[in-house]
Amino acid sequence: MSYRYVCRCCGMKIGEIEQQHVSETQLGLDSLTPEERQHIIAKDASGDTIIRLTCNYCRDAMEQNPELSLIDNPLQ
Repeated sequence: MSYRYVCRCCGMKIGEIEQQHVSETQLGLDSLTPEERQHIIAKDASGDTIIRLTCNYCRDAMEQNPELSLIDNPLQ
């Protein structure tokens, strides 16, 4: 089982943690509300955890163009 960090806007892989003994508490995911968990965390078919964040490129683009935040997948 691994934890994969993927940009929610462009789909780019940000990083991956492949250790089996890493807990959600160690990653700070336990502090998310149920709504945030539903929006940010998903499981794929192989049982890996996908964590959807915003990469630096997309964050910078949205800061320069705030109207992009109104689109579901602004940079895909």
